[in-house]
Amino acid sequence: MREFRKGAKRKKYMYKKRLKKGILVVSFGTTHTDALESCIGSCEDRIRRAYAGYEVRRAFTSGIVIKRLKQNYGMEADGVDDALAKMERDGFYEVIVQPLHIIPGIEYEDVKKTVQRYSEERVFEKIVLGKPALYCGDDYTAAVDALKGQLPDLESGYAVLLMAHGTSHFTNACFCQLQLALQYNKLDSVYVATAEGYPTIGDIVPLLKSRGISRVTLMPFMLVVGDHAVNDMAGEGVDSWSSILRREGYAVDTYMHGLGENTAFQDIYVEHIKDCIDMLNSNVRDIHNYR
Repeated sequence: MREFRKGAKRKKYMYKKRLKKGILVVSFGTTHTDALESCIGSCEDRIRRAYAGYEVRRAFTSGIVIKRLKQNYGMEADGVDDALAKMERDGFYEVIVQPLHIIPGIEYEDVKKTVQRYSEERVFEKIVLGKPALYCGDDYTAAVDALKGQLPDLESGYAVLLMAHGTSHFTNACFCQLQLALQYNKLDSVYVATAEGYPTIGDIVPLLKSRGISRVTLMPFMLVVGDHAVNDMAGEGVDSWSSILRREGYAVDTYMHGLGENTAFQDIYVEHIKDCIDMLNSNVRDIHNYR
C-alpha cells in the first residue's frame, strides 16, 4: 500500500512532466479464467475502443482473487492502491477510476475511500471516480434495455429469475428498484432475487406459484459467471436455485453468461466514463469528482 505523508500537498509544477491519461477499470475479479476474459476483459476492450486517448489498466478489489490467480495460474493482478501507485510512477497526470460493480455498495465505498486519499494527497493533477452500473434512474432504464437483448420469449407460464449478488448494505434496495424498472417496462415475468441479500429465492417461489409459472430460466445478474452462478444458481447441490425449483416442480433452464458479455450493458460503463471526462473538462465538482 502506498505511504501517504500527512498534510502533504503537491503543487502544479510537479505534474508538468506527466503526459499520460489513464482509465483504471476496477472489478471484484474472478478466478474463473474464461469469465475473466469474456466478461471483465471484454468490458476493458470496449472501454479501450471508446477512449483511444487513454491507457486502460486493470485492478481487482478481492485480495483472495489476486492471490489465487497468482498461485494457480501465475497471473499478476493489482489491487486498487497498488495500481494507482504504479500509475503515479508511470507518469499519469489524469486518472479515471471506473468500477465495474453493479451497485454502490461496500466494495464501491472502499474504492471511493482510496480515490479520496489519492485526491487529498494531490498524487495526480486530476482523478475522478466513475459510478457503478446502477446509480441513477437512467441507469436502470439502460440496464433493463440491455437485459431485453438476452431474454427468451416470455410465453404464458414462462418466467426468468435473475440472480443478483445481494448485500447487507442498504444499497441492496437497488435490486428492488430494478424489479420496479422491469415492471414499468412490462416485463412482469422477470423476477429478481439475491444470493446474499433480499429478496431470496424463498421469497420468489410463492410469487411463481401464484402466477401459474411452470418453466423458469435462471440468469445471473452479475458481471461474471463465477462461483455464485456456477454453484449457487445452476449447481447440482441440494441448495442450488436450480435444485430448489426442480423440487417445486418447475422445468428449469440456465443462461450462463455474465453481464460483462452484454455489449449494451458494457455501454453503461462507457457512458459513465464519458460523464467523468465531461466533469473533468468543465471543472464541475461533486461527490465523484475528487479534484
